[in-house]
Amino acid sequence: MRTTTRPALLAVGAVATLALSLTACNDGSGTQDSAVGTSASSAAPSGATSVPASAPAAGSASAPSGGSVSAPSGGRTSTSGGGSSSSGAGGGGVTAACTTKNTSVTFLQSSGHASDAQPAAATLKITNSSGAPCTIVGPTTVVAADDQGKASPVSGDNSKDGSDAVDVPAGAAVVADVLYNDVNSEGTTSARFTCPVQASHVKVALPKDVGTTVNVMKANGSPGGVFSVCGTDFKVGAFAAR
Repeated sequence: MRTTTRPALLAVGAVATLALSLTACNDGSGTQDSAVGTSASSAAPSGATSVPASAPAAGSASAPSGGSVSAPSGGRTSTSGGGSSSSGAGGGGVTAACTTKNTSVTFLQSSGHASDAQPAAATLKITNSSGAPCTIVGPTTVVAADDQGKASPVSGDNSKDGSDAVDVPAGAAVVADVLYNDVNSEGTTSARFTCPVQASHVKVALPKDVGTTVNVMKANGSPGGVFSVCGTDFKVGAFAAR
């Protein structure tokens, strides 16, 4: 009688094949074969999130747009922006102050004498002689001394009557009235217009600048003027363009 062994051989082969498959899946160190990992990855649900190979390691900082990241000693990460900085001057620069270096000064005596209704009015003129605008900020002072030294010098400024900032364009001029009394009520009739201070020159000091001494001109601009002051002071008005 013939004994049939084919089914038994097939069963043994199947068991051997299964054993080889398990051996391939686990090499004994707990690490699965890459093929199995690939199959598991492809079988992941559609809602899962995969991490790309280029993703930065945990804890690393990424640079903002236009910036750079530097890692100083100590392990801290600092970020420098790539934007441009703006100048505090706004591109327009700062207007220079009017000084004796960039201006010229003219002093004209009054065209008429003081009266009971109004004082005499001399003219103080500041001309910007530079090629750029300048500004006058603060009080301007005028000092007059008697040519013979027989009386104390007198002075006045515009600290109360107008010392706000005044811009003077290149080549332009601003003027201020200098109001004073030139009538001597204590003397004789012949000395009516002779005051204690007879000044043929005055010293003018712009704000925060050294003074400059100029000759007094007549009202029409010709030489030989006199700033005749009766009293202890006079008043300088605000500068304005004329």
